[in-house]
Amino acid sequence: MKARALVAWNVRRIRVDRGVPQERLAYDARIDRSYMGGIEQQSENPTIDLLDRVAAALDVHVSEFFIQPPKGAAPPKTLRKGRKPARPHRKKK
Repeated sequence: MKARALVAWNVRRIRVDRGVPQERLAYDARIDRSYMGGIEQQSENPTIDLLDRVAAALDVHVSEFFIQPPKGAAPPKTLRKGRKPARPHRKKK
């Protein structure tokens, strides 16, 4: 597995295991949410400094992003998708 794919796999695995939404992780790491998504989709090439910030936001050592998954392991699942429930409409007077 190439390094970018390995980082993407592990960032998502750790984030999902901890129940952290992508948006929250991006906020805590001080990066744009779409860039965070790009890291997980392997379309972005993060710097070591940025990986340090993501690791700190997840409270792990940056080396956790380079652990090889077991052979045949299923890709990390995503968190439940969807918007928050709509607020009830107010009645007009």
